[in-house]
Amino acid sequence: DELQKDKPKNHFTVGIYDDVTHTSIGYDDSFTTEADDVIRAKFYGLGADGTVGANKNSIKIIGEDTDNYAQGYFVYDSRKSGSQTVSHLRFGPRPIHSSYLVNKANFIACHQTVFLEKYDMLSDAVEGATFLLNTPAGPDEVWDTLPREVQEQLIKKKMKFYVVDAYKVAREVGLGVRINTIMQTCFFAIANIIPKDEAIAAIKDSIQKTYGKRGEHIVKMNFDGVDRALNNLHEVKIPDKTCGLNHRLSKIRIQPPVPDEAPDFVKNVTGMMIADKGDQLPVSAMPIDGTFPTATTQWEKRNIALEIPVWDPNVCIQCGKCSMICPHATIRMKIYDEKHLEDAPETFKSVKARGRDFPEGSAFTIQVAPEDCTGCGSCVDICPAKNRTQPGLKAINMQPQMPLREQERENYNFFLGLPDYDRRKARINTVKGSQLLRPLFEFSGACAGCGETPYVKLLTQLFGDRAIIGNATGCSSIYGGNLPTTPYAQNEEGRGPAWSNSLFEDCAEFSFGMRLAIDKNNEQARELLQELAGEIGEQLAKEILSADQKDESGIYEQRERVKVLKEKLKTISSPQAQRLLTLADYLVKKSVWGLGGDGWAYDIGFGGLDHVLASGRNVNLLVMDTEVYSNTGGQMSKATPRAAVAKFAAGGKPTPKKDLGMMMMTYRNVYVAQVAIGANDSQTVRAFIEAENYDGPSIIIAYSHCIAHGTDMTKGFSHQKDAVDSGHWILYRYNPDLIKEGKNPLQLDSRAPKISIEDYAYQETRYKMLTLSKPEEAKRLIEFAQEDVKTRWHIYEQLANLDYSQIPDAAD
Repeated sequence: DELQKDKPKNHFTVGIYDDVTHTSIGYDDSFTTEADDVIRAKFYGLGADGTVGANKNSIKIIGEDTDNYAQGYFVYDSRKSGSQTVSHLRFGPRPIHSSYLVNKANFIACHQTVFLEKYDMLSDAVEGATFLLNTPAGPDEVWDTLPREVQEQLIKKKMKFYVVDAYKVAREVGLGVRINTIMQTCFFAIANIIPKDEAIAAIKDSIQKTYGKRGEHIVKMNFDGVDRALNNLHEVKIPDKTCGLNHRLSKIRIQPPVPDEAPDFVKNVTGMMIADKGDQLPVSAMPIDGTFPTATTQWEKRNIALEIPVWDPNVCIQCGKCSMICPHATIRMKIYDEKHLEDAPETFKSVKARGRDFPEGSAFTIQVAPEDCTGCGSCVDICPAKNRTQPGLKAINMQPQMPLREQERENYNFFLGLPDYDRRKARINTVKGSQLLRPLFEFSGACAGCGETPYVKLLTQLFGDRAIIGNATGCSSIYGGNLPTTPYAQNEEGRGPAWSNSLFEDCAEFSFGMRLAIDKNNEQARELLQELAGEIGEQLAKEILSADQKDESGIYEQRERVKVLKEKLKTISSPQAQRLLTLADYLVKKSVWGLGGDGWAYDIGFGGLDHVLASGRNVNLLVMDTEVYSNTGGQMSKATPRAAVAKFAAGGKPTPKKDLGMMMMTYRNVYVAQVAIGANDSQTVRAFIEAENYDGPSIIIAYSHCIAHGTDMTKGFSHQKDAVDSGHWILYRYNPDLIKEGKNPLQLDSRAPKISIEDYAYQETRYKMLTLSKPEEAKRLIEFAQEDVKTRWHIYEQLANLDYSQIPDAAD
């Protein structure tokens, strides 16, 4: 059609609405070349629920066991588990050459009920298509739980409708949230591609191949899930639009992708991406310079948690551990004047604040962000407060999200309006004090129960309003800076972390460059300030140049002075004054951090990390050690411990874990700490503050449990205590400033091992699976691992007992 025009476009695009250079040409989006005998299926799942893996297995089963040709394409963003996945599958009697996604589906499965509120997934269904829904509602109740738009399309397109409560089945057989085999069984039962008995046999054979190495109990749980799936699968009768049942159409509607109070850009651009309609955006909607706003995860409202934590103020001891440990910053705490409760919602909870630090009349609240919580349950696991009247309950308890969503949304919005605690008054070197500070890293796309994100969140609470962050490519860069939303946020003054993503290998050098630039700008600013002191005021210049910025009060006062300085500079027209105006903010202390995982720090970027720490410059490095290349699929790194199974170490890693902290201590002028927030949160807070206060290079190595370990993520933080108690992970702080006082710089913050390495390790699949595939080798390696623990502890104990009274300061 385009070529038949008098002046056809010489260059063109199809599918992109180019309203800037006008190169796009129109097309008929209803056009299709696919025959009716091709099964075209779409499956909407949640990352880590097993949907993608199950569909890959379905392709193998159908492609190998039938005469059908098969094709699969899987769409998911680069965020971690917990984000939406869409599987596009085709099966047919002829070779399939379609190089595009399914847009005319005759089978659609929704594995997460909440997706019905967010996505118009039935718009791609053809007339007579089949819809399979995972829902807790039974076949007689489900119709009234559907959004009106879904009901109308089911009726209009004369679709078949089936429901199954896959999560109920999964819980009953011990699979947790892994519903993949259950939903896969339902698909085969409905689609009739293979006779039902043959399909179930093929599914079980695939289960045996996939999970056999993980133990017979894992295989049995999946088998039980398959067997129970069909008993819980029900067809739902759809009302005929001619039978006078219009009154049964729902009042529930598909929700807008972001709330109405969101900024215009978020509503018009980010919201379209969230709704899976980003391809419909015109080119003119994109930012000219490629920058996107921060603090946008707060508008996403994913609602992926089946259960959320509920606070019991009568049991709570106000320790702050639940807030500290929350991987997604969805549990917050505030202490405020009780006068602010006058307009509180009826269900808003508060209690009198405990502690001598707080004035009379102070109220305390712990509040959950119900639509942002991932339901990991880590807060409940870590809570130390027990309900004495109801055994089994704590100060935080999980309850179904849906009945609580509306009231807790109102409560959370009210909570956000309460004043933040004054940073200058908070004892930020304590767990409770640090958790009174607003997190400037929130609602990320990390896995539910992630072991890394609490460290990033804590960093932003302590230093986020003046932090400059370089982030190595890996898990932390994916959940930290991924379209369409950004978890790094801003405080009420609009301050927040300045974040940038480096390459995988050069995070330390990248952050080092930031430090050099900041120091140079600070140097220039100080020179110009001295030069202009006569015009600005000698006293103000002197106070700025000699300011003590070691604590929050000092930083606040310096900011106030710089604010006055900038106002005075606006009245001076000289080039020096205008230059100083652009540099004045560098007179306030900046905190430079490089973040990344063990793949960067121990392996790929080790040379740069070593160079930067050896430079003596004030750069802080945070290594979130998952002991494996988490982002790329679980490959072995030098941080992987002996006896653990990983990719490239299928027979168990034969060599010990690299001791990065010990290596960096040999410089004697590098602050080094090894922490585990779940084992000792107070030590973790102290380490972060000491590292940032130390005027020189620092490195914090943080134990980070990971879904790749094959551990129960709900209990991941309490499991960190096992890692410490076994001696696998020694807690310590090495502070070179103590050498100046004649003290030993190494302080051990954990005690001698009190459980065996086996007691710790065999709670994780990465160790346990070797006992099934190679039991003799597993026994040999775990014995070596136990010796590693004994040797390492013996060395550290000796170093911590050295007498430094006669040892000169290495920094001199």
